[in-house]
Amino acid sequence: MKKIVILMICNGLVFAGGMAYNQVTDFREKKSNSKEKALYINECGSCHMPYQPQFLPKKSWIKMMKNLDNHFKTDATVEPEDYKNLKDFLLKNASDSKESKRVGKYYRKIANSIPKHKTLLRISNAPYFQKEHREFPKKYITQKEVKSIANCIACHKDAEKGTYQERSIFIPNYGRWDD
Repeated sequence: MKKIVILMICNGLVFAGGMAYNQVTDFREKKSNSKEKALYINECGSCHMPYQPQFLPKKSWIKMMKNLDNHFKTDATVEPEDYKNLKDFLLKNASDSKESKRVGKYYRKIANSIPKHKTLLRISNAPYFQKEHREFPKKYITQKEVKSIANCIACHKDAEKGTYQERSIFIPNYGRWDD
């Protein structure tokens, strides 16, 4: 009987921990209803997944915002007021922002792996990101359903919500990824 009670408690803790994890990392949902966040999701999300700002430090977002006229070979310029609001949102939620309350363990590992003397614009160039993805054969990344390592939502089904757990990885034409 004692073992059953302990098992039930452990299961409850695992379930509650998973729920808390998703609540903390949820990006697209109602956790923040700021106008800046909505603007970010609408503007940036109109071309690609709106990556969580916590992936990069402030200096990366500053550099990216300065070059919106050539944003990875695309003109992504916005109106001056939108520019200010987007920049404010990105800096307030950057990995090294004291204001950001949502810098989870995974985001922090990626951001902390970036050498201090570098200003990365691509999350996929961060050493920790590359370490986490080194096992994937190139054919999985270059296939038409994925196209690029930057297309997080192709394999991480909950990426837009900020969840990158291994148990939610499903690679097109391969299946569930399991280490």
